[in-house]
Amino acid sequence: MTLAERLAQAMARIPAQDLLTGDGVELQDESAPPTAAAVLVPVTDRAEPGVVLTQRTESLRNHAGQIAFPGGRADPGDVDLVATALREAEEEIGLSPRAVTVVGLADRYRTVTGFEVTPVLGVIPADLILTPAEAEVAALFEVPLSFLLDPAHHHRVSAPWRGRTRHFYEILWNDRRIWGATAAMIVNLSRRLQWTA
Repeated sequence: MTLAERLAQAMARIPAQDLLTGDGVELQDESAPPTAAAVLVPVTDRAEPGVVLTQRTESLRNHAGQIAFPGGRADPGDVDLVATALREAEEEIGLSPRAVTVVGLADRYRTVTGFEVTPVLGVIPADLILTPAEAEVAALFEVPLSFLLDPAHHHRVSAPWRGRTRHFYEILWNDRRIWGATAAMIVNLSRRLQWTA
């Protein structure tokens, strides 16, 4: 069975309970409709699958310097959210859509900045040469899928935010801190996939 088939089989299970839906209702402006967005979760097809993540540049208006999946807001010309994720991944990291085997859509997540993000799970060949867009991506790196999906690495923390306490997850990998919406989407994938390498 291929990696894409294994992931698709895991995604087809009955959804896990306790999926995270957003950064917190109390932190969001519920009067404004969310902006549709999608990210690609690029899983490398190797004996020990990994996930490619980006570190955003410090100059970006939203989520500067944070760890993220390649992705962004849906454009009117996008056929669907899969097209959004693939277009954004090509723009941000030079990943050709033809190189991605799309597995399926994961659970949507609402960010405190007003985006409703749909993760698109996809498998890519190992050791592709990817080219980060200088204006958006400061660095690319890969983390083992089994590490990301292990609940032992999902740490619930809190911090003050606009006069309130914000609760979120963080995942520490070497010198990288994956937190906020990206970590929450990883937690959801872990709960849904119940993955074992």
